[in-house]
Amino acid sequence: MTPAELARWEDPIAAVATAAGPGAVGIVRLSGPDLRGFIQAWLGRDLVPRMATLLPLPARDGSAIDTGLAIHFPGPNSYTGEDVLELQAHGGPVVLQLLLARCFEVAAAVPACERLRLAQAGEFTRRAFLNGKLDLAQAEAVADLIAASTEAAARSASRSLAGAFSVEIGSLTGQVVHARTLVEATLDFPEEDIDFIEQYGIRTLVEALAAQLAAVQAQTCQGAILREGVSVVLAGQPNVGKSSLLNALAGAELAIVTAVPGTTRDRVSQTLQIDGVPLHIIDTAGLRDTQDEVERIGIERSWQAIAQADVLLWLRDLSLAADPAYATADAALAGELAQALSAPGGAGRIPVLQVWNKLDAFQTPVSPSEPSDTPLAVTQTLRLSARSGDGLDALRQALLAAVGWQGGGSEGLFSARARHVEALGRAQTHIAAALDHLSHPAPLLDLIAEELRLAHDELGQITGQFSSEDLLGAIFGRFCIGK
Repeated sequence: MTPAELARWEDPIAAVATAAGPGAVGIVRLSGPDLRGFIQAWLGRDLVPRMATLLPLPARDGSAIDTGLAIHFPGPNSYTGEDVLELQAHGGPVVLQLLLARCFEVAAAVPACERLRLAQAGEFTRRAFLNGKLDLAQAEAVADLIAASTEAAARSASRSLAGAFSVEIGSLTGQVVHARTLVEATLDFPEEDIDFIEQYGIRTLVEALAAQLAAVQAQTCQGAILREGVSVVLAGQPNVGKSSLLNALAGAELAIVTAVPGTTRDRVSQTLQIDGVPLHIIDTAGLRDTQDEVERIGIERSWQAIAQADVLLWLRDLSLAADPAYATADAALAGELAQALSAPGGAGRIPVLQVWNKLDAFQTPVSPSEPSDTPLAVTQTLRLSARSGDGLDALRQALLAAVGWQGGGSEGLFSARARHVEALGRAQTHIAAALDHLSHPAPLLDLIAEELRLAHDELGQITGQFSSEDLLGAIFGRFCIGK
């Protein structure tokens, strides 16, 4: 960080910390190295640390902008590790903007606060990270807790904020450091004529590390599913029941359902939860050739959604299973779906659930023909009726299984992100390489040491021990302004 950048991070900052729009209570928050002079200049008194004080919040002419609570948190015992002042007033947007403007007026006359500026997105939490109040995984959990879309996601984010994920990473890091210490000590003293690997049990140590890393990786994948949810795209020919299935899963009439082909002309999305897991269900326009300009645009958007899906639900019409023309069209569509998934920028190899809908239309079971010679790999085939609800529970469980959800509730899980999963995956690769080197008849300790170092760096990326400025900017730039 350059001197100019460092000075900017030392500037006092201020922002409205509550959500936009009217509310019962609104908060204006300030953070800086020393706010005592600012408090005295504006409020005309000192504040008892960490004690709420009810008092007028005066304008420049001495009249009260509002009467509210002022709380001073002297650093380092504060959220950011700096002096923090919170002003709690009535939550009208105009009142809060008047208070914020008054902050800048007062700061201009106080030498320690004259460089007061508006906080950037996530800057309060970023300062907490930079000042050692939170590690990076905990800081990200703050945003995850705010954005949680289900109770399970909120509970897992709370556990990460309390340090559960960081403890797991710390344990792994400690083991890597121990292994590195033993290996690099031997590199420093090559004249020692000992069977180092056997005497110190390095192979056993690294094998145990690999097993624990795999366990944490599996748990992290579950946490990432809870946090980010799963994008499920419904695709198929017109009138196979995609909109009916969306409505049935959501338990509400979200999409218009008619017997007219092409009724759905744009994507319709709904987030729902199954066992606490957020599922982002996307209903798409029926896939077919059309001369209708509006429908054509909707179909293009459907293909875009398919290319970004986590799970594809390929809906087929059981009532037309014996129709050769329908089977031919479906086989062609299957090839197009496979091509869209495998194209550059596509979702790649994802779970594909083949769903035969309209089970209620039959008195006796029908054996539908399957498309042949198609590259679309089907993970599982189900039959259901979106109209009657028969088979919906099986579909819900199949969706969870398709994304690797292990069930058993969310107790004990922590919030995690895709970048955490990726970092752990890279660490696993380096540990596996170290084990491979250890299996050679004459292990090269310098290569083992390098793989352990790289694994150590990957774990450090998770908690922020080794983080680039670009990574921090990307993470905290997604926070709200007042956090």
